[in-house]
Amino acid sequence: MRAVRFISVAAVFAGALALCTTAAAVGTRTGEGAGTPESAAASSTTDCLAHVVGGQSEDWYDYYTPGCTGHDEPELDPVSSAPHSARNLTWRVALPAGGSFPVTSVGPTFWFGGTVKDANPAKIGGQGFLEMQFYPDSLVSRCPANGGFSVKHLAGVYTVCSPVWTIARKDNEIIEPAAFNGMLKNANGTGPFVMYGRDIVDVHIWAPSMNAAYREQVTDESTGEASRVLTLVSPTDGPLTPAFDRNKIGNALDWGGVWDTPMSFVYEIGHSDIYGDHPGAFCKPGQEFCGSFNYLNWAGQQPLRIFDVTFGDGSHPKHWAVVTDTGGKAEVVGHSFVGPTHCTGYGGPYCIYPWFSWDGAAFNYGVKYLNTTDSFGRADQFAQKTKCPEDGVFPGNTYCDTIIR
Repeated sequence: MRAVRFISVAAVFAGALALCTTAAAVGTRTGEGAGTPESAAASSTTDCLAHVVGGQSEDWYDYYTPGCTGHDEPELDPVSSAPHSARNLTWRVALPAGGSFPVTSVGPTFWFGGTVKDANPAKIGGQGFLEMQFYPDSLVSRCPANGGFSVKHLAGVYTVCSPVWTIARKDNEIIEPAAFNGMLKNANGTGPFVMYGRDIVDVHIWAPSMNAAYREQVTDESTGEASRVLTLVSPTDGPLTPAFDRNKIGNALDWGGVWDTPMSFVYEIGHSDIYGDHPGAFCKPGQEFCGSFNYLNWAGQQPLRIFDVTFGDGSHPKHWAVVTDTGGKAEVVGHSFVGPTHCTGYGGPYCIYPWFSWDGAAFNYGVKYLNTTDSFGRADQFAQKTKCPEDGVFPGNTYCDTIIR
């Protein structure tokens, strides 16, 4: 039986810290969603968003490195049994852009990531989880060793840090340290790689072999620029290599709370706007500063579009599946590890759970948009009860992946 320490959800808060960066590092760009030096706001922040740890109950486990928090992580999984599909894949995506609400109003990041092998014997389960975190309306200046990010507000801009989370024992507690954190840099290595809202980008995550470290690179089709390759070699744990070869359901992180594929896309929700009145605060359905669960916040922006995934052999997903760590609707009505909420039922202001949909050419995340052709059951697409096997480290069932396409 594991020894853990419990704290109140209300106590989990990542405060904003002042940090200076230079907006002059970003060139001007014309067009919708473009960021310019003149659009930079005075606010800057440091935050840290860790991977959700499995085995959670109605109590919130204090696994996280000081200053880091996690919340629910609704994900889209490209399912494939093709050889090497979990160690070489490229996502083709159009980045969201603000409208009547900024992209940051629904959450501080979304990410592409997956399970890695960690050879450090001190790490429980021998696995870690990489998160290639995209920060909307944000110019990153630093990716601290604790897995966090330091950013300055710059409307329309996206930049990236890529932490890799692990778990370990410290005295009688389980903690979640970052084994790695790196900035995605421009081709010259002189600063962060900068993208813009509505840019179409190719996100490539690959390892040359099962014994080689994962690499990451983004090519921006809209600007014609490519980032420098980021190689995931931990200063303490060594190369962070593939844990699985195929992107099959059930090849899941052994300390996670979901029964999913090794590689996935996730939108980090349940945190308030990092540039708002409650910067970066952990938040729950029913709280009026928690745009993650408000229909109008999602409807008031140009949504994320995920067109496809291409695996290293040129093949594409056989199916697409979704899952979340809190049961979707179950969280809203208070039936998840997050605990009671301010919602008296499902629906209404600040009491919805965003979902994946299809617009005829791409997956969106959020609500029903003008071009939506299939909502896949809306929030009902997510399993609301844990019925799949445990992953391996923590006892108890997990949330099952649901195939939607």
